[in-house]
Amino acid sequence: MIDERIARFAPRQSKGISYRETGAGPALVCLHGIGSSSASWLFQLESLAGYRLIAWDAPGYGGSAFLSAAEPRPADYAQALHEFLERLLLKDVVLVGNSLGCLMASAYAAAHPERVRSMLLLGPAGGYGELPDAERQAKLAGRLAQLDELGPEGLAAQRSPTLVAKGSPAIALELVRWSQRRVRPQGYRQAVYCLAQGRLAVDARRYGKKVLVACGSEDIITPEAGCKAIARAFPRGEYRTLDSIGHAPHVEAAEQVNQMIAAFVPR
Repeated sequence: MIDERIARFAPRQSKGISYRETGAGPALVCLHGIGSSSASWLFQLESLAGYRLIAWDAPGYGGSAFLSAAEPRPADYAQALHEFLERLLLKDVVLVGNSLGCLMASAYAAAHPERVRSMLLLGPAGGYGELPDAERQAKLAGRLAQLDELGPEGLAAQRSPTLVAKGSPAIALELVRWSQRRVRPQGYRQAVYCLAQGRLAVDARRYGKKVLVACGSEDIITPEAGCKAIARAFPRGEYRTLDSIGHAPHVEAAEQVNQMIAAFVPR
């Protein structure tokens, strides 16, 4: 069932970046998390009308090429995003990110604020870059060891259930697992290094336009306290709690998130 729905939005290619696209109107560029893919935005692609939705597969995910750097930084993903949007002739976009996608979005917005109208960040991952080095290295090593031990199938079985709230619809967990199973280990490893070097709160200070940060009350991956701090780091940041939702709001509560996007981004 989920395969058939995803297949309706076949990936396109743009010089090494795969992406899914639908609709017309203001451009929403959707950036997925570390264990995910463009397919995680399925429910937005299906039902969020009045916008041009572009969901990319980050470098190393889906059909996208790997980055050349073995240990890339958020700025490397931001540059890949910049080149991708240049090819699509997009110079006025709203970035909608989830988890690690928020780190990439903020790095891009800090580097090219004139091209980003606003941002909506769902369960943002702030990165480990501001942690003491020993703690940062321990977290990095832990994530890499987990990948080596479990592989994509093991991550889908063990990690995916932690990403959604207990009361989430069964199809939400199915979609999360669908992407997690298809993670490419090299791309995931590169993304872990991005996470380890990320400093979202530092990038936030360089972007002065509207930002809405939202976090599920049952998010145990990026809990509310950290997300609230990220919202405060943006000069024009706002914060919203999403009751009874976990780390993947756009999957778990698509209608609510779609309504939030529609209220935040005028058609």
